[in-house]
Amino acid sequence: MKKNMGNIDRVIRTVLASVMIALFVAKVVTGTLGIILAVVAGVFLLTSVVGFCPLYAPLGLNTCPKKQN
Repeated sequence: MKKNMGNIDRVIRTVLASVMIALFVAKVVTGTLGIILAVVAGVFLLTSVVGFCPLYAPLGLNTCPKKQN
């Protein structure tokens, strides 16, 4: 897997995941919506750690900065 997420994208996903998890743990969002929010937060965290978003590949998106030679 080639990385397709830049640092800013990874930080934004991590912050959003933290907020989603906090809302779920604090029981602000409960039930089915809470479970969906927790799963999305988990996916955000996983993709942030790995640096690869599977959805970006078929869409042709890449937020990694171009390396200069």
